[in-house]
Amino acid sequence: MKNEIDENIGTPTPSKTLIAVEQNRKQMNSSLMLRRFFTLNATSSSSSSCSASLKPPSKRKQLVFLGSPQVSAAVLDDLFNASTAPDSMFEVAAIVTQPPSGRNRGRKVMPSPVAQHALDRGFPSDLIFTPEKAGEEIFLSSLRALQPELCITAAYGNILPRKFLEIPPMGTVNIHPSLLPLYRGAAPVQRALQDGVKETGVSLAFTVRALDAGPVIACERFEVDDQIKATDLLALLFSQGSKLLIHELPSIFDGSANLKAQPQDDSKATLAPKITPEESWLSFDQEASVLHNKVRAFAGWPGTRAKVVVIDDKNGEHNVLDLKIITTRVCGQSNIQVNEADDVRFIKDALVFPCSGSSALEVLEVQLPGKKVVNAAAFWNGLRGQRLKILG
Repeated sequence: MKNEIDENIGTPTPSKTLIAVEQNRKQMNSSLMLRRFFTLNATSSSSSSCSASLKPPSKRKQLVFLGSPQVSAAVLDDLFNASTAPDSMFEVAAIVTQPPSGRNRGRKVMPSPVAQHALDRGFPSDLIFTPEKAGEEIFLSSLRALQPELCITAAYGNILPRKFLEIPPMGTVNIHPSLLPLYRGAAPVQRALQDGVKETGVSLAFTVRALDAGPVIACERFEVDDQIKATDLLALLFSQGSKLLIHELPSIFDGSANLKAQPQDDSKATLAPKITPEESWLSFDQEASVLHNKVRAFAGWPGTRAKVVVIDDKNGEHNVLDLKIITTRVCGQSNIQVNEADDVRFIKDALVFPCSGSSALEVLEVQLPGKKVVNAAAFWNGLRGQRLKILG
């Protein structure tokens, strides 16, 4: 571009020179606009995207939010609401989430709950990024072009490389649903419930390359009810986490959070590895309390299952069922009397499964493959006098 302008200066008349310079100036401005337009992944001929790229820079801090599941969408909603306040210090400049995937029974490809919520709130689609990996260079280039001052993560579900963490000058802050350094990893709430903890919480911490090991800005403690399931506890902790985040944002923006953030004691760290479907089976040679905690922990996904045998004493037929266990409680009576060690009985409102140590698990809700969840009474009545035994 510079060479073309230099060639037009010299012998041409003044009027031609001015015309040539003006034409090249317009071409340069147009080129800059196009680079800005495509950097933000704007779709072609989108007037709203063009107007957005021409907006004067906001005085508010530019924040990028990263999250994917429904609990993340609730955090994003709180951020949207806080950003609309007249005295808000920030605005959500972009959203990063997992790519669309097949969900529900039809496996229809749908955006993540975070992306869908953002679209429902009228957030520009060209500012919703869905990289397969957060280290993709095209994505990182787009993020750098936005010049975010802070990134917030809440159950994003993707590892953030060093190149990403170097972009926001104020750092990246994560909402983590445990009392760090306890339960670092992919399934902190599920593993905490599986362990039968009486107390947990949510932590606000700076993100570093090591897994959930950054300095903790603040935390909130939460007493754990012995009947609460992972899905409900997750929602409660992320709701509390979003309030904690919004309360702490001023200190993060003015830099004081860096001073008060406490390093974690790595010697006290525990891990919360990702849950696998193979873990979902219940083994009744364990105590009832262990099984009850597992049912609560794996609620939602992958759930917990047990194999049982339905026996028709009239014709001697045996039918093996893959039974999904939805809701349980530990039987309050000790030394449950059963005819045989693997007999399942119906008492009051529950299917009573004998377990190790003379304990018993009361199953209140179950689900057969392809069927709706039913209570224990409805399932028992459906057996029409047939016996039920634990398999294996």
